[in-house]
Amino acid sequence: MGWRAIHRWLGLVAGALALVLGVTGTVLALDPVRAAWTTVGAPDALPVATLAQRVSEAVSGVEEIRRQPSGQIVAYAFDQGQAQALRIDPADGHVIGPYQASAVSRWFKSLHRSFLLGDGGRLAAAGVALAMFVLSVSGFVLLLRRLGGLRRLAVRVRGTRAERLHVATGRVVLGVLLLSSVTALYMSAATFGLVALDPETEPDVASTPTTSASALRADRLPLLQDLRVADLRRLNFPDATDPEDTWTVTTARGRGWIDRGSGATLAWQDATRAQRVHDWAMLLHTGEGAWAWALVLGAAAACIPLFWVTGVMLWWRARSQRPQLADNRAAATADTLVFVASETGSTWGFAQALHAALVASGRRVHTTGLEHFESRVKAAPAARDLFVLAATYGDGQPPAHAADALQRIARVPAGQAQVTVLGFGDRQYPKFCAFAQALDEGLRRQGWAQRMPLARIHQQSPQEFARWGQELSQALGQALEIEYRPRLPRTTALQLVSRKDYPQAGSPEGEQPAVILRFALPATSLWQRLRGRDLGGFVAGDLLGVMAPGASAPRYYSLASGRRDGFVELCVRRISGGQCSGHLYALQPGDRIQAFVRANPGFTLAGERSPVLLIGAGTGVAPLAGFVRGNAGRQPMHLYFGARDPERDFYFGTDLGRWRDERRLASLRTVFSRAPEGGGYVQDLVRADAEALRPLLARGASVRVCGSRSMAQGVAQVLDAILAPLRSSVAQLKAAGRYAEDVF
Repeated sequence: MGWRAIHRWLGLVAGALALVLGVTGTVLALDPVRAAWTTVGAPDALPVATLAQRVSEAVSGVEEIRRQPSGQIVAYAFDQGQAQALRIDPADGHVIGPYQASAVSRWFKSLHRSFLLGDGGRLAAAGVALAMFVLSVSGFVLLLRRLGGLRRLAVRVRGTRAERLHVATGRVVLGVLLLSSVTALYMSAATFGLVALDPETEPDVASTPTTSASALRADRLPLLQDLRVADLRRLNFPDATDPEDTWTVTTARGRGWIDRGSGATLAWQDATRAQRVHDWAMLLHTGEGAWAWALVLGAAAACIPLFWVTGVMLWWRARSQRPQLADNRAAATADTLVFVASETGSTWGFAQALHAALVASGRRVHTTGLEHFESRVKAAPAARDLFVLAATYGDGQPPAHAADALQRIARVPAGQAQVTVLGFGDRQYPKFCAFAQALDEGLRRQGWAQRMPLARIHQQSPQEFARWGQELSQALGQALEIEYRPRLPRTTALQLVSRKDYPQAGSPEGEQPAVILRFALPATSLWQRLRGRDLGGFVAGDLLGVMAPGASAPRYYSLASGRRDGFVELCVRRISGGQCSGHLYALQPGDRIQAFVRANPGFTLAGERSPVLLIGAGTGVAPLAGFVRGNAGRQPMHLYFGARDPERDFYFGTDLGRWRDERRLASLRTVFSRAPEGGGYVQDLVRADAEALRPLLARGASVRVCGSRSMAQGVAQVLDAILAPLRSSVAQLKAAGRYAEDVF
């Protein structure tokens, strides 16, 4: 079982009990803070001898003085059959008033330590602590794998909102949770006697019998005179009815016994190493006596419910996206095998579409997870086609269930079937579809013949998958009707409030008009938002999925606005024959569309303070304009924009000028390929500014590029040349999370 499987299943199983510990730990973390605020006096100023004398004079029948980890001093007495506890001022030893521990706090401590179930509950709590330890270790391993190693721990987290919450929060508090689980395990071991805290034997001490008249006063005892209140743990007074009883004082360093008559120190026993470790474990686990650390512990404990909820969401998403396959033949009778590797389950939707199309064409198809490669291939010697649909997790990692797929492939000799590998991933990662590539190379090393070369699908694009399906039909020599219908989130109705037309806008394909569309945010109640009945949170650079009437799949458009702007804005070019672009271009104010937001975390900006280079062409300027619009903090943003004609397709031109005046935009450089005075392209503009851009890149500037794929390739080549003297490259910027593209 791999780390990811351990992390997932242990989290699901132990999660409910961990929720209890997380909630109670958060509440208990407030106790040290509250105690620190209410503790008075300066505890290091007063000798313990003076404190003991003043307490003995003020409190009849005093038996013990304890210094709480919070710094509070409490005297315990038994007088005339009545037990009492009194708070003492550590600065001068006078009685402040009665002391009573909070019943609520005691209840939460019992719930936290034993689930209110005594020793059985303590054992269960220790088990949960062990689970938290394993979860923390496995989470750290998975975090390193996802982000690409220790050096990349600070890079931006990509993925769905649940993934980002789960990973980003873990990156901050995993160390605290690991420490908390280790200290809990140590304290549990001490509770059950697995760790001996006290010395095996105590010194044999006997005080010289004295009468109460000859006993020394507390303030005359040398050991107590040398000891400050800040160092005190506990001071036990000698029993007034036992003339041989001694003073006993306990500190972090150890325990001492004092003769009540002479004041001599009869014995001193240093604290054991186990006790010192236990003291540190108690401090680190509870934060008692260190209120700032208690706040850190409380914040980490509060994250446990968040971890569990987001973990369950990710597990349920993967489970629910694995479809039921109709007419899935046994491997032994199949002539076509389809293997799937998917971390979140989304790749199964593509496999289902391929499976159904192959079955409809008359094939006998067996579809299963890639972890079954070895057994299924051996069971189907007559198979003539073998398909592998493989998603890449994070930065080049295989999905959890297919972690050993390469080893399984290496154990199977090549058969007569021809192999086709289709990869799914995200181009924002440096190792785009790396797992699929490794599978393809491994199969070729084993001697498998290729039906089609490796193909890659970016961000689960239905359009790219449809094109691959057409190529597959040609390779197989038979028509395949592959109908992939993505599982879409609930759509929301958006009403158009305004449009700005560019009727003569141009593109490399010719004259194709464009329009900037602004939609109102729908009014929704809190209950509707909680139920996911609105667009949710979004920022410029996220994608708006639009369902045109009669369309089987959405089209995605980069947002030029964020939710804080109070509207939804797009820049759309009407494409000849384009169903969705034609639908959007025909809209008039008052018309409505059905849409949803899909996060695009690899491209959006995370609010860093370093400079940002924004490079776009044509309608690709839309998300870049959205970044500038939302730049209320005046982060240095430099926009390079290219189009054909300044009079026809200078999108957001007026807004960009205003934002430059407001210092939301640090600089604006434009180039127009058909300008009368001589044109060019945006990559030419970047090349011309190489000397100005190189220092910005050296200082950590991020780069965002949006537009056509050919433009983005040209920009990357220019930036590679600019970065070369810095011994850097676009690939290195991508690896550091500083470079991202949104291309079409």
